[in-house]
Amino acid sequence: MKMTKEQRLELTRSLRLDAGQAGTGAESEGRSFHLVPEHVRALDPAVVLIVGDRGAGKTKLRAAATNPKLREAILRQTPGIRLGSGDTTWRTGHPLDADGPDAHGWEHFASGHDHDGTALRDLWFAYLVRVLKNELDAEAQECLANLLASPGGDPERCFAEFTRVRSAALLAIDRLDRQLQQQDRWVFVAYDELDTLFFSNWDAMGAVVRGLVSFWAGYARRWKCVRAKLFLRTDFYRHHGDVVGADIAKLAANRVELSWSDKHLYAALIKHVANRSVDLLHYCELAGIEFAKFATLQAVPKITRAEDARPFIERLIDKYMGAGDKKGQAFTWILDHIRDGNGKASPRSLVLLIEKAAELEAGSPKASGVHLLSPISLRNALDKVSTWHVDQAKTSEFPWLTGLEERLQLEREVPWERAELEQLLRSRWDQNWSKDSTRVRPPADTPHELVDALVELGIVRARGKEKFDVPDLFLHGLNLRRKGGVRRR
Repeated sequence: MKMTKEQRLELTRSLRLDAGQAGTGAESEGRSFHLVPEHVRALDPAVVLIVGDRGAGKTKLRAAATNPKLREAILRQTPGIRLGSGDTTWRTGHPLDADGPDAHGWEHFASGHDHDGTALRDLWFAYLVRVLKNELDAEAQECLANLLASPGGDPERCFAEFTRVRSAALLAIDRLDRQLQQQDRWVFVAYDELDTLFFSNWDAMGAVVRGLVSFWAGYARRWKCVRAKLFLRTDFYRHHGDVVGADIAKLAANRVELSWSDKHLYAALIKHVANRSVDLLHYCELAGIEFAKFATLQAVPKITRAEDARPFIERLIDKYMGAGDKKGQAFTWILDHIRDGNGKASPRSLVLLIEKAAELEAGSPKASGVHLLSPISLRNALDKVSTWHVDQAKTSEFPWLTGLEERLQLEREVPWERAELEQLLRSRWDQNWSKDSTRVRPPADTPHELVDALVELGIVRARGKEKFDVPDLFLHGLNLRRKGGVRRR
């Protein structure tokens, strides 16, 4: 089918996607929600531990669980997964914001109690009672009045009040759980961003997380309808052996890992595109993509393997990222260049890459024929995705990336030898790794350990035993350069 310049521009302008952010209402959420059966299993009340990286889809899962129409649609498509038949309420167990301690408060409590597991378990119990305040009966409200009225930012006071009413608190949640069973209701308490509690004392932070895990390992079987959802970042879960101990083993046997195969990444992207407009749906169908149509989930692409998406990618961009195959095939290029050093990619980064490329293309059209995006726009969009990805990480789980960026600046391109990289990291090692007044330390005790940690986190990629590179997902965001690649202009 031939396409005029005006038609191409109109389609490109409508290619603004929502970059994986949850919408509002069943229609919006259904349009953007891509159903991965293993991910949906995280909503099973029996599953407490969910392991995944930022951008893996935790927000969308939570939105799906609290939307009756969307939950019903998911159940129809995944009949073997148990989501609970009654109403579902979600509460936030962490981050607590003004209702909980700040970074100093958590660290001071953990250090002041010498990382005492019992004290930390009881503190998490105290904050659970406060989180469930509006669910508790009148008897509990009266017995626990002082605990519920205590300032959340003072963990010592909350802990002291809890120790005086511990038995009453336990009985209150027991009664709540029985009431929920009778009413066919569920209350899920979500704990997210646990690796961002504080960044100045990694041992103390591990103790705080261990206290939470230990608490729920002890009560997950006691309460049937008051359920926890503990979201742990993949590297944190695998690296911290003191956290992944006997307590977490009780929860890990039935854990869910939010990982994305190439098949599901492409399917999620096509679903985003096709449900933006009738014209874009038709554009996808002309590429040979078949869809199943649903009232809530809307147009769902029938992608049984990653290769099924190739005709769509080659129609959207082109077969190659240049005049020939020297710069790579577009089908593999777009995923390979948003992967971290561990080879993992998120739908959020993929959708954002296409969105940013569409913005650039609409402002300076270079595509021709039936293609909506040019390789040049896509390559320039990659830099914007990298900047966004690093900036987001700096403001959440990796604030020490600011210090890393400062120490890695060179007048030449990557890669580096290990000795050279360690020497760069050693510069001002004991100084603050953040520009603000908050004390931030890297997640390692020595430059050698930090190199290994960077590899484990996927920020740095090992090229053999002693050479290290930086994946494109972090390269531009860290203000680094590499020779070669697709032309930017």
